[in-house]
Amino acid sequence: MQDDEELELIRRRRMAELQNAQQQQLQQQAMMQEQAARREAEMQAIMRQILTPEARDRLATVRLAYPEVAASVEEQLIRLLQMGRVQGQIDDQTLKAILQKMTPQKREIKIERV
Repeated sequence: MQDDEELELIRRRRMAELQNAQQQQLQQQAMMQEQAARREAEMQAIMRQILTPEARDRLATVRLAYPEVAASVEEQLIRLLQMGRVQGQIDDQTLKAILQKMTPQKREIKIERV
């Protein structure tokens, strides 16, 4: 009987430890999601400042098809802004030029049978 009580006590302690660990993990995930949302909101605010509405629309369209390219362009634009190399707003034509430079050129592979 004594062994059964000790075993039950150990099980309860272990269950409490697992629940605490799970709670801490959930809190960390929530905090990380909040930080990511805050960073995204800051980035969008900066994009609204430096891009014209047409350029923002183009970047949103690119983000749908190529999210990694859009993220890379946004990071580059923010770096340019921080270095003071952005005067005024970036229009659609300028954004097109930036996108063309950042998008890798596709090579057409042609296989001919002999």
